[in-house]
Amino acid sequence: MQNEYLTERMADHGIVDAQTLPATASDPRIVVWKGDITTLRIDAIVNAANSQMEGCWQPCHACIDNCIHTFSGLQLRMRCHEMMAEQGHEEPTGQAKITPGYNLPAKHVLHTVGPIIDHSLSKSDCDLLASCYVSCLKLAEESGFHGIAFCCISTGVFRFPQDTAAQIAVRTVKDYLDSGSAIDRVVFNVFTSEDERIYQQLLG
Repeated sequence: MQNEYLTERMADHGIVDAQTLPATASDPRIVVWKGDITTLRIDAIVNAANSQMEGCWQPCHACIDNCIHTFSGLQLRMRCHEMMAEQGHEEPTGQAKITPGYNLPAKHVLHTVGPIIDHSLSKSDCDLLASCYVSCLKLAEESGFHGIAFCCISTGVFRFPQDTAAQIAVRTVKDYLDSGSAIDRVVFNVFTSEDERIYQQLLG
């Protein structure tokens, strides 16, 4: 019943093919897109997870973690629970794990835990955020993916400053792609108009 409902919901909302999104003027491999990441058809979308890695537990919370788990279905939370039980400890910041996308149009979900900012921003925080992007890109490439969509990791309830986070994201992704990566489509999925402005300014 759940799968049928989610299939109908997706049909009503529509699916967006990442290959049809216009690239930035400065780099044909990169897209800035303001839209619902749970409707995106692509090899993998990135989830900004918490360290428990089992989805947001606050009902109706509008975070990306809750949205992805909701529209992927209960299978995702169950798979994440299995992975964490096998691991035996919370997920460290800056790494990445992969699961199927289940009922999402995206084939897979890459889960990464970004730094939580409850203090003055430090170089360590910036390095950990960059590690989130590199870990996801490496895992995507190892899995044979050519397309990946990033949300704005850590900039929501984790309170990483938007401007600095975007600068880190763009610099890290471009450096990785320029190193000879087979990934040829990276979507920066933005939620707010301010995030969209920042990324467009950085990428032209």
